[in-house]
Amino acid sequence: AASKLEVSMPAVVEVEIGGTARIECNFYIPENGSYTYIDWFYLDRSNSRVRLCHITDSEVLKEDTDYKERLSVGEDNALSISKVTMQDLRTFVCQVGAGSSGVGENRTELRVYKVPETPEIERNPAGISVQSSEIPQIARCVSKNSFPPPNITWHKNGEQLQLQENQVKYTRTRESSGLYTVTSTMFAPVTREDRDSHFHCTVHYWLRGQRHALESQKVQITVFYPAEHLKLQVVPSSSLVKEGDNVKLVCESDGNPPPVFSFFKRELEDDWQDLSSLAEPDSGVLNLHGVNKSSSGLYRCQSLDLDDMTQLEKDVELVVNYIEGVRVKMEPSSPLREGDSVTLSCDAHSPVALDYQWRDEKGKKVAEGNQLFLSNLTFETSNNFSCKVVAPSVPGLEQSKQVSVAVQGKPRIVAISSPLYVRQDEVVNLTCKAIAFPRPSVHWNVNGTAHEYVDNQHIASNLTVRVSHDLLRAGAMCRVSNELGVSEKHIQLLDQKTTPESQGVIIVAIIVAILVVAVLGAVIYFLHKKGKIPCGRAGKQDITRPEARKDKIVVEVKSDKVAEEAGLLQGANGERRAAADQ
Repeated sequence: AASKLEVSMPAVVEVEIGGTARIECNFYIPENGSYTYIDWFYLDRSNSRVRLCHITDSEVLKEDTDYKERLSVGEDNALSISKVTMQDLRTFVCQVGAGSSGVGENRTELRVYKVPETPEIERNPAGISVQSSEIPQIARCVSKNSFPPPNITWHKNGEQLQLQENQVKYTRTRESSGLYTVTSTMFAPVTREDRDSHFHCTVHYWLRGQRHALESQKVQITVFYPAEHLKLQVVPSSSLVKEGDNVKLVCESDGNPPPVFSFFKRELEDDWQDLSSLAEPDSGVLNLHGVNKSSSGLYRCQSLDLDDMTQLEKDVELVVNYIEGVRVKMEPSSPLREGDSVTLSCDAHSPVALDYQWRDEKGKKVAEGNQLFLSNLTFETSNNFSCKVVAPSVPGLEQSKQVSVAVQGKPRIVAISSPLYVRQDEVVNLTCKAIAFPRPSVHWNVNGTAHEYVDNQHIASNLTVRVSHDLLRAGAMCRVSNELGVSEKHIQLLDQKTTPESQGVIIVAIIVAILVVAVLGAVIYFLHKKGKIPCGRAGKQDITRPEARKDKIVVEVKSDKVAEEAGLLQGANGERRAAADQ
């Protein structure tokens, strides 16, 4: 057991600025003695003691110091200081007096702190050249409002950098508030790989015996470096370029900033045409609009680095796919007649493989391959055919060539308006249609107004005439002719009022009416016999007939009349058949 008065206190007490510091004072008095007084002091800058308060069994006497309003003593005699400031960073002493046991004391160092704000990082706003003769500034890190001042470290891609003394500039500023602002500026050489590097800074501070850290955001710097490689490509791919396309030649460099690009096209062995005026400014893109066969050739992109004046160049071959010289050959080439055969052959020139298709004048595909064979030609054979040449490997590259297959022959009349039923003195249209090549002429043997309509090998003539007695009797003749022959046909005119057919229609109508009356009379007689028909107001009455005619209704037609009507019917039918035969 201790034989003398002992006072124990924590060596260090830490409190954040603005908080409350509590400093305990524990003591031991031998033989369970009691203290006479307790005095609290602090040490000023000259290390002199300044009493804060005097504590006895009955009262706490506060001295007239700057701490008087912020000071309090607890039941356990611990000293509490509120609203701690940086001026409270000092040593406090607890002295205990215990009569015959003597006097004892101990001391505590009060430390105050302020956690720094998250550091702010600013990268070098200008680009940094890998060829810089001086060590360039990478970034600046600022830590504000901390106490005590913290330390700052630098990191690249997550790893701490071990920097030399000349690579870090460190400044510390104490603000009016007493807090510190710390700035660290890092200098370091860069390489072209640093274009993808991420830099950040870390602020380190101590708190309650442990080290803490705050990290800034990560930043990237702009690195300038000369080009090492150049790439020149055709967009779209050169294998898909066809005449009429818009093409871009894209030149790309791995230097930063991009160099100055120039474009050239080789005309002769050592003669290069400057095309830089066609390029987009500062883009490395050369635009070629509506390319054609002559646009094919060797193109060159040349880069110039304005920093060290180094040059690089790259060539690319532009191939413009095309189809030219499409022609169709017809064998035999002599004039074709109906019944002949002909072979159409299609040919074209292109740097790529070609496919051939044949289509008729309606656009329907009739064959594939570079030959089309047509046999047994007629006037009705399609007059125009087209050969469509397609490059399967180059989408959209195609051309067509039309050929006319003219089948020659004498005219053939295919339709006339005969027989034609007319009335005398009326105006009628006589029609004659024919097909022929070369184009024929149509003549009528009667006077009238003629209108002709031509469609390829077809010709139609409409003749407007007034029906006269002579025309009704003789009819009209259509004559179609060209240098290969003549065709003609007769148009028969029939008088509608006197035709046997019209008389036959009247006779048929009379017979149908007689049959309807006979059937109706038979129905009425049948119903009467069955008693279904009442006969008058006084009751049932008989309808009497002569005895010989009571069970039949007889329609009498004189035999000579029947023979006459039968002859008329036969004549009408015969005349109709004759007209049809014509």
